[in-house]
Amino acid sequence: MPAQLQLGELSVDVVRKEIKNIHLSVHPPSGRVTIAAPTRLSLDTIRVFAIAKLGWIRQQQKKIVEQERETPREYLNRESHYVWGQRYLLKVLEGDFPASVELTPRHMIFRTRPGWDQERKQELLESWYRQQLRDAAVPVITKWEGVMGVKVQRFFVRRMKTKWGSCNPTAHAIRLNTDLAKKPRECLEYIVVHELAHLLEPTHNARFVAILDQFLPRWKSNRDLLNRLPVRHEEWGY
Repeated sequence: MPAQLQLGELSVDVVRKEIKNIHLSVHPPSGRVTIAAPTRLSLDTIRVFAIAKLGWIRQQQKKIVEQERETPREYLNRESHYVWGQRYLLKVLEGDFPASVELTPRHMIFRTRPGWDQERKQELLESWYRQQLRDAAVPVITKWEGVMGVKVQRFFVRRMKTKWGSCNPTAHAIRLNTDLAKKPRECLEYIVVHELAHLLEPTHNARFVAILDQFLPRWKSNRDLLNRLPVRHEEWGY
């Protein structure tokens, strides 16, 4: 079970692991704070670390709380949906034909079977977004593997509730959030470079920042763009 630090009104969940470095995270949508720490560190040492990071924690929590949320999806005609940063109006067609999603210059044509409920419609659209992201990510990953001198052994596309991407440096595997297919393509590029940088430096230290500065000098503007855009409207669990 996680230990918990209480810093005034701020609660911090602490999990000890067999890792080399301490990792601090602030999670949407409520700004929950977690620390993953090496087993060798005492709780007092972790407390001192957390206190030193209080300003950063407050800044991240403010960004999360203020970030715009998408309205709940109802899959109705003229509902707005985004693909690669472009807005499309939903056009729903229900009938005895294969379920599919298709884009025209202005519309997202959403073909469903008769009687489908909201859950089935959501599954169809999320599956379509996953395929869009998978197809788009392959050439981006291939490009940056060559530029950065790294190799991804496996990559996954999945719905992620608290991250845009993740990396397992030991397995040389990365995961990308399906919702990246809704954002401008430069956001995908930023997340790919970010995760590939973890193959060179596992932690978010000064060396990691220097790697991003070297390979993608505009990474901060791409990150800020991604953080300004609306995120999925839901009650996220942990």
